[in-house]
Amino acid sequence: ENREAMLNPRSNRLTEALEEANTLFDGVCGAREAALDAQFLVLASSIGKEKANELHSEMSAFDSTAYAEDVLTFMGINRTEMEETDDSEDVPGGFLPKDAWLKMGEEALKYFKRAPTFHYMMGSFESEPPVPKQRIERQKKASRGKAERAMPAQLKKMEESHQEATEKEVERILGILQTHFENDPDIPISFFDFVIDPNSFARTVENLFHVSFLIRDGLARIKLDEDGLPIIEPTKPSGAGEEDSRAGARNQVIINLDQREWK
Repeated sequence: ENREAMLNPRSNRLTEALEEANTLFDGVCGAREAALDAQFLVLASSIGKEKANELHSEMSAFDSTAYAEDVLTFMGINRTEMEETDDSEDVPGGFLPKDAWLKMGEEALKYFKRAPTFHYMMGSFESEPPVPKQRIERQKKASRGKAERAMPAQLKKMEESHQEATEKEVERILGILQTHFENDPDIPISFFDFVIDPNSFARTVENLFHVSFLIRDGLARIKLDEDGLPIIEPTKPSGAGEEDSRAGARNQVIINLDQREWK
C-alpha cells in the first residue's frame, strides 16, 4: 500500500518497516508467522532493488558513453582531431595510439597489489593416458553370490537369538511376579510400580512389552483396585480353564506412556 512512499529517495519508510519487522521477528513462535516474515523480506528486497536503481550519484545517472569518451581521452585520443582528419581507417592498428593499452595498463597497475596467479580449472594435463583397469567379472559374481547365500542364514540366526532372548525375559518377569505374589498374596501388586524403571524410560517400555506377553498367554491378569488404579497378579492354574472358557475373559489394550508421564 505504501510502495510509492517507500520508493521516494527522501523517505525512510522502508528502513522503519525493516526495523519493525526485526522487532516483531523476536516474538515469532509459529510457522505461519515465520512464513509471513519471509514473504515480507522478499517484498522489502524487491522495493530496495527498485529504490537502488532510482538512486543517482551526484544527482546525475551513470553515462556509459561519457565514461567511454573519458577513457579514450586518457588513452591519448583527441576525438576532435580524429574527426577532422578522418583517416583512421588507413592506420594499421585503428585510431588508438600504439601505447594506448600500455598506458591504460600502467595506470591500472597502481590499484592492484599483484597480478592474479594462473591455475588449471581441471588440473594439469597428463602426458600419458591412464592405464585401463582390468575387470574381473567372475570373481565379483562369485563373491556376491556367497554374500547372498550367507545373508538368509545370518538373518535367521539373528531372529532366533532375539526370540530366545524375549522368551527368557518373559519367563524371568513371570518368576518375579509369582515370587512377589507368593510372599504376600494379600497385598496387591501395583502395575506401574512393577513395570516402571525410575532410571530408564527405555527399560520401562521393554518391561511393558514383556508383560504384554504374560497377559496375552493368560499367565497374568490386570484389574483395577478400589482407587481405580491397575494391579497385576499371576493367574491360578486351577482356575485358568474356567476363565478361558468365558467369552471376553482375556483382553489386551494399548496404553499411551510418554516421557513426561513416566517422570
